[in-house]
Amino acid sequence: MDAEVFRAWIVSAAGAIEANRDHLTQLDAAIGDADHGINLSRGFTAVLGALDSAPKTPGAILTLTGNTLISKVGGASGPLYGTAFRRAGQALGGAADVDLPALSAALEAALAGVKQLGAAREGDKTMVDALAAATRAFSKAIAEGASPDDALDSLAAAASAGATATISMQALKGRASYLGPRSVGHEDPGAASTALILAALRDAARAGR
Repeated sequence: MDAEVFRAWIVSAAGAIEANRDHLTQLDAAIGDADHGINLSRGFTAVLGALDSAPKTPGAILTLTGNTLISKVGGASGPLYGTAFRRAGQALGGAADVDLPALSAALEAALAGVKQLGAAREGDKTMVDALAAATRAFSKAIAEGASPDDALDSLAAAASAGATATISMQALKGRASYLGPRSVGHEDPGAASTALILAALRDAARAGR
């Protein structure tokens, strides 16, 4: 997967966030500040503008994405998503082409960055629940010799399932944790947007093969 695939991923992710902006904001209205979709949409719009500078490698594209999100998105979302993309970009380094194991390692680095910054674990009802499930399923599929398409399907499906699983959880981190038991019954908006972003990765990677 070359830089064009990664550029296509970010463009697709931006489109998915924009299309689901109101839904994400409604999810956040139930247990947060009611701005998740609005903030992410603003951030990814800025990312699309930044991509006009034409970074030449997959790692550079992800690092630019992360830096832009950190500078343009308010609240917790900017630092968390920005850190995820920056860590992934740093893991890829200057490679011009990325295979599935390298992509898996980059996603693991993104997860580690998010967990470190947010001090969240699986089960806390955060984006970690989607990202951790996705990275684990992707790594397992690759280790078991799955085809690229099947491995990418596993990634996206696990992210979606991880997001859905947050509905029954009580939030232990972030503003939603202030609600205590009342946070149960609502999908975490960060997990939902993470699932959208990873589905966009699957689509871009498959289209670019």
